[in-house]
Amino acid sequence: MFKAVKVLQASIVMVLAGCASAPNVATSQAQSPDTAIHDNPASAGPASETITTLAYVAPRAAEAPAIQAGGSINQAKGFTDANGRLLPDIQAYANEVSQTRNVPLNHVTRLLQAAHYNPKVARLMTPSSGRIKRSWVTYRKRYVEPVRINQGVSFWQEHQALLDDTAKRYGVPVSVIVAIIGVETLYGRYTGSFAVLDALATLGFRNPDPNRPERSQLFRDQLADLIELDWKKELDAMNVTGSFAGAMGLPQFMPGSLRRFAADGDRDSRINLHHSVADAVASVARFLRLHGWEPGLPVFAPVTVPANAAKWVDGGLTPNLTWPELNKAGFQARAGHESDAWTRHPVGVIDLLDEPRNLAEYRVATPNFFALTEYNRSYFYATSVAELANILADRMGYGRAF
Repeated sequence: MFKAVKVLQASIVMVLAGCASAPNVATSQAQSPDTAIHDNPASAGPASETITTLAYVAPRAAEAPAIQAGGSINQAKGFTDANGRLLPDIQAYANEVSQTRNVPLNHVTRLLQAAHYNPKVARLMTPSSGRIKRSWVTYRKRYVEPVRINQGVSFWQEHQALLDDTAKRYGVPVSVIVAIIGVETLYGRYTGSFAVLDALATLGFRNPDPNRPERSQLFRDQLADLIELDWKKELDAMNVTGSFAGAMGLPQFMPGSLRRFAADGDRDSRINLHHSVADAVASVARFLRLHGWEPGLPVFAPVTVPANAAKWVDGGLTPNLTWPELNKAGFQARAGHESDAWTRHPVGVIDLLDEPRNLAEYRVATPNFFALTEYNRSYFYATSVAELANILADRMGYGRAF
């Protein structure tokens, strides 16, 4: 849904995170979602975060086509007429959702008739009138801080067996799983109290940013995912709560990510991201693995960058450089690291800007960094997760991995 360029790091809109838009992931008819686990140890990583290489994990469902009917207007108004009938454009949307998602029309209509315009959601999503200066230093202080560190250690200790098992199953280190849940919701303390149905309808049909029609399209598609999940009894659309952008549970998954990437970690035949820690941690790991996480690689390459590192930053969300070309340009691998597996993967040079102080930090990022940006399309976010993960692993006595 989004153009592959770096989004303003300070934008509050990025609460959508890994749950909003995701690239196509190949599916397999031959395997069930969580099979094909091998016993090959990964080549690197903290000794205590032993992981195994997972051959393949299929998405739970195919990516659904965008809903063409319906549109958005920047007005504070509801979705029904005086008689409670859906407005014509929203009725057309309901018809298409019913046809494309195989949900009875009366079920779709009932949910849309129950949706309410939420002015607070619209206000929180209203674009800033001016450009906000980006500050990596300020952003980092917000998320890599004592409360998240201390509670992250407690969360890890409380759920260690579950986390170790999940790391082995998916090849994603415990530290990264714990860090994401910490950054997203402070380990479940802040999951959001907005009615997801209202939030998605408001942003899909009454989006306050008329200059970004792709944004309202994204929310209409997420609303269709919510309706489908409700019909399949995977959640209760009338009562589920989340962020003002519609993200849900401990890992803040949007409905589309729940439908495609979430995992039944406690194997009770249902996925509950609000109350099942097992489902939440498995879903985080599964999402990352399906979005390019490579077991055994660091998030950042152990590299010293040259003075002209800025020229290698393209602001994108895909690694498209090779280590030989960067090495030739003056980037130097630091000594003392056991594995050089990252040198055989595409990499990218990223910048961490502190515009108020006119400073910039440059790092060489591996595919695992870019997997984190699929969760939230921000360099600041991905780096904060990596740094929090490092500190948590160090506190748990495992040493820093990235």
